[in-house]
Amino acid sequence: MRSDGRRLDEIRPVKVDRGYLTHAEGSLLIEVGQTRVLCTATVEDKVPLFLRGTGQGWVTAEYGMLPRATKTRTPRESATGRASGRTFEIQRLIGRSLRAVIDLSRLGERTVLIDCDVIQADGGTRTTAITGAFVAMADALSRLQENGQLQGPLLKDFVAGVSVGHVDGELLLDLNYAEDSMADVDMNIVMTGSGKYVEVQGTAEEDPFDKTQLDRMLDLAARGIGAFVDLQRQLLGAEIHGLKM
Repeated sequence: MRSDGRRLDEIRPVKVDRGYLTHAEGSLLIEVGQTRVLCTATVEDKVPLFLRGTGQGWVTAEYGMLPRATKTRTPRESATGRASGRTFEIQRLIGRSLRAVIDLSRLGERTVLIDCDVIQADGGTRTTAITGAFVAMADALSRLQENGQLQGPLLKDFVAGVSVGHVDGELLLDLNYAEDSMADVDMNIVMTGSGKYVEVQGTAEEDPFDKTQLDRMLDLAARGIGAFVDLQRQLLGAEIHGLKM
């Protein structure tokens, strides 16, 4: 058992409050353990310059943390004049993950703008953001379909993320901050509902890992992501945008 009472292969408790904001086409507050992320999806009738005239849409993301999302206050990046490298990396990861499961040609020349704001951080903020952002995007697309602005199947698959790591010789799923900060190996993995990889980010601290350990971590991550995808299925209903559950 871990410090929070979970099994080694168990994800943290998950809560999702959909429709959290009034004005956004799609919004929710997702809680994974003590990590809380507000995810919104906004749809605009325009695309980046490189896509104009192609008939194809785009999905992009922004990510940020509130100053007191962490134990000590972190200055707002707007006050420093630029986003950090970590922020840019996570934004690109969220965008890539969502673009992997949407048919951009059916979106038309529209952009889905995803905003993920971390209200409280206790490990796994980027993977929590991806898991929640998918549902927010699906809700935004549903609203457009109900209004007759979009037609046909838009989503090709589900997508979610989770962390795994080696801590004190044990392989753990869905690390909280205390576990993550002392992990010998830390990995963030993003997969589709059909089991395909979008991203595998893994690093070792002092003690490198071999292929057998990597395979074990990937297998454990697949189990965790399967649990998150099951939750997405429950939230979104029996069928959405032509995507069979």
